[in-house]
Amino acid sequence: MKTIFHVDMDAFFVSVEELFDPSLKGKAVVVGGRPNERGVVSAASYEARKFGVHSALPLRTAYKLCPHAIFVDGHPDRYRDCSQRVFEVLHRFSPQVEMASIDEAYVDMTGTERLHGPPLRAAHTLHEAMRAETQLNCSIGIGTSRLVAKISSDQAKPNGILMVIPGQEARFLAPLDVRKVPGVGKVTERNLNVLGIHKVGDLAKLDESSLESRFGKWGLALAGKARGLDAGGWFDSEVGEDIEPKSISHEHTYNEDTSDSEVLEATLARLSEMVGRRLRENGLHARTLQLKLRYQDFSTITRAHTLEQPTQVDTEIFEEIRALFRKNWRAGRKVRLLGVHAASFEAAGPQLDLLGESKHERWEQALAAADRLRDKYGESAVSLASGMRGRFRERTHENPAGLPGKPK
Repeated sequence: MKTIFHVDMDAFFVSVEELFDPSLKGKAVVVGGRPNERGVVSAASYEARKFGVHSALPLRTAYKLCPHAIFVDGHPDRYRDCSQRVFEVLHRFSPQVEMASIDEAYVDMTGTERLHGPPLRAAHTLHEAMRAETQLNCSIGIGTSRLVAKISSDQAKPNGILMVIPGQEARFLAPLDVRKVPGVGKVTERNLNVLGIHKVGDLAKLDESSLESRFGKWGLALAGKARGLDAGGWFDSEVGEDIEPKSISHEHTYNEDTSDSEVLEATLARLSEMVGRRLRENGLHARTLQLKLRYQDFSTITRAHTLEQPTQVDTEIFEEIRALFRKNWRAGRKVRLLGVHAASFEAAGPQLDLLGESKHERWEQALAAADRLRDKYGESAVSLASGMRGRFRERTHENPAGLPGKPK
């Protein structure tokens, strides 16, 4: 039987900002930008959450709900540094650590009792070590599966520890809303509610065949999750197993809509850089590249192109995305948002002719050196000249480049 910890840093982005500015402690704080900007909330302190402010909420809406809040820009490099320290603490307790995002991790503690004692004792030791070494609070959930550990850490927030005793998983889950199950979003919740399913216990009463007939494979996964199992649909792998992303994308929303072609193309160059960086970090080459373009009136188009040879090189990504942009943008029309999306990944590099290979290899070597500088000095340390005019504040991201535990 496995012992899995889910360690979730409490109000991580806000807590990191408080380390740099202690005057923020105990106040309503919103991280993500200024109240007059078009961005969204990256994180909110518990004091701000009391007024209905939460992540992904538009900043302007957050200001209406909580006008006395202190709005601060995100500092992704700070968060990466703190996340690395969190990872180092966790890795001392077990070699099997999976950073699910910049502020949460699964730790497989199976077989570590001789080193750290029984699960609850180990969790308290870890809790104290995290606070002592990072000055940050965390919540820890303990279960026989990742699903149970994740849900129990959420129930333990803030700054708590909750262990679900083996064999009591279904009893623990039964009274919780179905929305508490990872992977159950608003649409699935509505579909389940129509069937009279509001609690996890309601879900557990249905047989697998009934759920499968209504929801297909996802129904079978739901049946397993209702019993506390890691039954697919988020939890298909072992803790610490390196799972390749299905897609990588970055977007930028302008504070003021623009029809300046130079600014727009410079933004696309910067977004292409960010996507290329993530591809190289994961050792992937993308065969499909997609442009997302949203106009001032919110009408949105996406246009994709499949490459003959997959790539992870910034300049090659930008060349393809720029071509899509020039072909599809209605010149003079103001743009609100641009995005670059990469998919159809391959692990192997492209097969090039001798003439193209030399240029491609030089770019790969140059970008590898640039990535090393970014790892050391931050993501803004190096940039393509074509993207300089399009530089913008990096959005605070739950799964950024430079996530701890990723191979370099």
